[in-house]
Amino acid sequence: MAFWLIVLVLLIIAAALLLVPVLRQPQRDLPEDRDRLNTRFYHQRLQELEQDEEQGVVAERQVMIEELQQNLLSDVPDAQAAKPEPLNRWVLLPGVVILVLISVGFYLKTGGLAQVQGWNLVMSEMPSLRERVMNEDKQPLTMEEIARLGLGLRTELQTDPRNVADWVMLGRIGMALNNATTATQAFSHAYQLAPNEPEVALGYAEVLTRSNDPEDNKQAADMLGNMMARNHQDVRVLSLLAFNAFEQGDYKKAIGAWEMMLRVLSENDSRREVLKRSIEQAKAQSGEDNTQLSVTINLPPEVERQLPPTAVLVVSVTDGVAPIPVAVKQLPLGHFPVTVSLSDANAMMPERLLSAQKQVKVRARISRNGLANPQPGDWFGESAVMPYNKESQISVQIDHQVP
Repeated sequence: MAFWLIVLVLLIIAAALLLVPVLRQPQRDLPEDRDRLNTRFYHQRLQELEQDEEQGVVAERQVMIEELQQNLLSDVPDAQAAKPEPLNRWVLLPGVVILVLISVGFYLKTGGLAQVQGWNLVMSEMPSLRERVMNEDKQPLTMEEIARLGLGLRTELQTDPRNVADWVMLGRIGMALNNATTATQAFSHAYQLAPNEPEVALGYAEVLTRSNDPEDNKQAADMLGNMMARNHQDVRVLSLLAFNAFEQGDYKKAIGAWEMMLRVLSENDSRREVLKRSIEQAKAQSGEDNTQLSVTINLPPEVERQLPPTAVLVVSVTDGVAPIPVAVKQLPLGHFPVTVSLSDANAMMPERLLSAQKQVKVRARISRNGLANPQPGDWFGESAVMPYNKESQISVQIDHQVP
């Protein structure tokens, strides 16, 4: 309504620019007015001649009167001349109508009226579109409806630019429409408003991972690394981290993330087969020979006889510098000596793979109750810090007890 009111005001102004100069045009002098002026001038001149004659200035007054009369007669308008008709203002009406028609026609041709009407339709549909997006029981949106929802969100975000949920939704729409620019900008706004929100950070990292810009990929890797530090069992973060690493050619990191996902997922999860194929593909791409660390563990027989049946053997490997394990493997007790093999599949973090270590230190512990942390009474043994390569074989003697 406001739009058409503005159009009406502009048309009135345009019509006024056409009419006002014409209506204010000064009227020309009519012949009757000139005749009265000449008569007045004639009588005034006669009085002046009479005064001049009395003063002796003029000697031939009659001659000058005749000359004045002749001049007056020569300037008298023709009585038969047609009187000019005043301008009829209704004559201007066709011009105003033509002005309005041309203006409206030009706007309809080039002014984007169809786009404005389409935008109004989208805004009227926004409540129902939002409801269908949020409710899984509703009919899914078509691609055209998704595009309309994106248009409506951009409009509403102009008035509410701090709405994080709408920025995230707009980013998802950009991804669905393969519009990388919209997706990146929307998630960037959302991340600036809520950098500590997991869903926002994960969505932004996903957009950056799928970007063709290597700098975006690196930024995504940094973000995913920070998220992994907070929760290293989040399957979504692990999956995205693996994809990011694989796309950047860091196959070992990708393998580590996928293998960690295998440990997190349940045995009957259908995604496990896909992960195994992905790991095989990454290994083929990297030429990895699946280097393993072989550890032989010895335990005195008298100690073995004292252990409960529920005890488990925990083997951990560090880099010999930091106490945080690089790889850990847990298995039920068997007969000693026992040989245990560890590989990147046992890595604790995708960023710290066993195959990437130059030196290792192995610790073997028998946990009586299966807890990860050492408990008083647990038996353990450690190796020295030793160089690590694909042929490394390390022996550990369990001969100490946690006080």
